Amino acid sequence: MTPVVKTEIANSSPGFGTAYTWAISLVAALGGLLFGYDWVVIGGAKPFYEKFFHLTTASQQGWAMSCALVGCLIGALISGTFSDRYGRRKLLIAAASLFAVSSLGTAMANVFAQFVLWRISGGVAIGIASNLSPMYIAETAPAARRGRLVSVNQLTIVIGILLAQFCNWLIARPVPADATALDILNSWNGQLGWRWMFGVTAIPSLLFFIGMFMVPESPRWLAKNGLAGPAQRVLARIGGEVYAAHTLEEIESALASETAHGTVRDLLEPGLRKILLLGIVLAVFQQWCGINVIFNYAEEVFAAAGYKVSDILLNIVITGAVNLLFTLVAMSLVDKAGRRVLMLVGSAGLAIIYTLLGGGYAAGSQGVHMLLLVVSAIGCYATSLAPVTWVIISEIFPNRIRGAAMSVAVTSLWIACFILTYTFPLLNAGLGPAKTFWIYAAVCVAGFLFIKFRLPETKGKTLEEIEDLLLRH
Repeated sequence: MTPVVKTEIANSSPGFGTAYTWAISLVAALGGLLFGYDWVVIGGAKPFYEKFFHLTTASQQGWAMSCALVGCLIGALISGTFSDRYGRRKLLIAAASLFAVSSLGTAMANVFAQFVLWRISGGVAIGIASNLSPMYIAETAPAARRGRLVSVNQLTIVIGILLAQFCNWLIARPVPADATALDILNSWNGQLGWRWMFGVTAIPSLLFFIGMFMVPESPRWLAKNGLAGPAQRVLARIGGEVYAAHTLEEIESALASETAHGTVRDLLEPGLRKILLLGIVLAVFQQWCGINVIFNYAEEVFAAAGYKVSDILLNIVITGAVNLLFTLVAMSLVDKAGRRVLMLVGSAGLAIIYTLLGGGYAAGSQGVHMLLLVVSAIGCYATSLAPVTWVIISEIFPNRIRGAAMSVAVTSLWIACFILTYTFPLLNAGLGPAKTFWIYAAVCVAGFLFIKFRLPETKGKTLEEIEDLLLRH
């Protein structure tokens, strides 16, 4: 049976879009919600825990913000090997447990070393969830709706971001315009408020933990590990018996021509090396495009535009709401417009917006128009690079090496994120916000050119067809 015929059968299966498929995707995507909340909550807590721990230098502040990325690297590195050995589901259960424990540990930290240790532990959970949640959804989703279903993970990340921003705004009490550092330290915000911001993560962590016991293992992981019967039963619940039979046949056909278990060494084979490079560059670009500095250093970004602390917290909620709205737009477009078009539009749009934003900072411009530029950048990113990058890196790698390859790509993403997060205070202090955003604009131009010449369109294709396409591309 030709790939075209197989795709037509898969895309016409009457089981597509069932409540069951959406339910298991939403449960897995709770990992994304926790990822988003745990990653961004620190931005709102920053003005208060810095006073509590007496962090005064750019290096100390950068380490406090970026230390969780050490854990993200660890989580991303171990998730590939361990999920290939023990399954996607068990690792996601472990991540849910770690989210809950680390959030409470961070909330109760009394010295900076404890704070850093628990943030690193939470980062491990983020690294695992950021790797496995989209991978699990991609491995269970029908081809015709895989983009939308994997984008659910980005939607929950955005909801987590917005939830963190809203909780920070709700928990924090108003700060007088003339408040000193000592006033903030001795206030509710400086003593208890920032602790509650971190601690509430335990609630959705428990929901994620319970939910993962109610979903099946990835059918492609089951098939790869010789469990064809359980794999077919899962596929049948997703798309019906006909869909299950054809999909399992396609999976087994792809696996038959490969070794049973892929390793990191296999990624260096000539055909696979170029696919790995594609995934790594896209993952790094998603971070180096610069948008995360707006979330993680919102205080500095908005303060440079003339806003006070209380206004900043409200503006952060506004940016989170925009992020959510445009992620919904992306979900409606990713399986229609395609991955490549959205990535090109997003990278070009960000380059233009950053150029204008840098110009505003260079001219000393302040006010609502600067907020609008920031909001425009977030909207552009949320419609393109944010969700679509996760869709692409979850679908481009062959079955036998998907776990290891995703681990390398996501590890590269977190290394890039660490560099971005750690260097922003240094760049901002040394070059100023204008030149810093112009650097990010240049990165976006480079990303546009790479996508234009190296990324083929993958919408509507099965994972096995994408594998064949990229090996021949």
